[in-house]
Amino acid sequence: MRILTQEEIVNALNAPVFHRIGAVADGMGVECYLIGGYVRDLMLERPSKDIDVVVVGSGIEVAQALVKSLGKGAHLSVFRNFGTAQVKWRGMEIEFVGARRESYQRDSRKPIVEDGTLQDDLERRDFSINAMGICLNADRFGELIDPFYGQEDMEDRLIRTPLDPDITFSDDPLRMMRCVRFATQLGFRIDDETFDALCRNRERIGIISQERIIEELNKIILSPVPSVGFVELERCSLLELIFPELAALDIKETRNGKSHKNIFYHTLEVLDNIAKSDRSTLWLRWAALLHDIGKPRTKVFSLTQGWTFHNHNFIGSKMVPGIFRRMKLPMDERMKYVQKLVDLHMRPIVISDEEVTDSAVRRLLFDAGDDIDDLMTLCEADITSRNAEKKQRFRDNFQLVRQKLVDLEERDRIRNFQPPVSGEEIMQTFNLSPCPEVGAIKMAIKDAILDGHIPNEHDAAYRFMMQKGKEMGLEASDADSELRLQGDISLSKIKGVPA
Repeated sequence: MRILTQEEIVNALNAPVFHRIGAVADGMGVECYLIGGYVRDLMLERPSKDIDVVVVGSGIEVAQALVKSLGKGAHLSVFRNFGTAQVKWRGMEIEFVGARRESYQRDSRKPIVEDGTLQDDLERRDFSINAMGICLNADRFGELIDPFYGQEDMEDRLIRTPLDPDITFSDDPLRMMRCVRFATQLGFRIDDETFDALCRNRERIGIISQERIIEELNKIILSPVPSVGFVELERCSLLELIFPELAALDIKETRNGKSHKNIFYHTLEVLDNIAKSDRSTLWLRWAALLHDIGKPRTKVFSLTQGWTFHNHNFIGSKMVPGIFRRMKLPMDERMKYVQKLVDLHMRPIVISDEEVTDSAVRRLLFDAGDDIDDLMTLCEADITSRNAEKKQRFRDNFQLVRQKLVDLEERDRIRNFQPPVSGEEIMQTFNLSPCPEVGAIKMAIKDAILDGHIPNEHDAAYRFMMQKGKEMGLEASDADSELRLQGDISLSKIKGVPA
């Protein structure tokens, strides 16, 4: 990146509100500065919504005066317990705070706060790239304050703490997660001394709430190349403390000359593949991160087969709720979505490696429902073989599966399938109360449709129901006698349908 001149900084601060803030501060005889993330992103020429202003004095009083100056449309919120205020105006949110110094007790990341100078305020920042200010006062408008060489670190693409990194991370251990997160988001390298302090202070992460950890972890997952963050978390041994199931994938074992691939690095390759996809979302990325999470528990070596991981998808799906619960992730449809994709992720691969039958694709579509496109995206991302011929074969077969999915959905309407004959209709027809026989008939109808023996239509399913009931020894009401005689189906000719 290049270093911006003061003229370029002034031109970048083209929103009139910045001059208005400076004028208000001048009228009150106090200094005020843009600070932190907004300055960093301005210097990196990245968009930013976080506008923070530090006042050497009372930030609340400057915010109150600014609202009066802006007039109609400006809204003020004051948080006296924190000594901060927020001004909303024309779609912007501007946070005001007085310059302060902080000190910490070892068992808490909540600082003891006192009034301080601008230097004090910059010293308490986490990284040099976040420890810069831009003056808004009229006579110094656009002047960059950079006592810790943050601009040079940005030019060198370096994450470094402004003061002793051991003190920085020990005081507020969440900064360790932020260190990795910024390196991942920006594509920067962590300074060696700073990284060594990550390793030394990793146990301090135990005082941080899970909610704050997962907030940073999700930002890493949503980064352009999320694998960078997970490699750094593994390198400094933070990963085993915050996500032991993922850290357990970092294994590669050899027996009798046969090795399996390192599951951790394979998983990160799949995650990066998903990050490149147009369908990529946070929860699809979580599915990629967890798709092989059950492999360590299912790993078996035999002389005949080598390494196997049978049912790792099923075991992995059973692990998902526990992981989500412990990590304070949502226990709602988002968790169920991830669990479903982990459970089903082997199905398209198995189908594509064999003959692509209508029945297998129809059942895949039934089980995946509206998530079928995301599942196929995950499975294609899971093709990480170094064998170019094998990789191309899988891709070609996946195209066959995708085309079959389109053709069968248009013809059979299987996605979000509901049986054309309901349980209530079965009970009414055979004068039944809720019982196993009703479920057996419904299952037989579903299997007959998914296997292509009858069309997904009410009349065909009704006739099938009548014949199935007859073979089970059930008597239909007189009103159904005529229908019972129509279109008789011999169940014995339908392979796989229980009689």
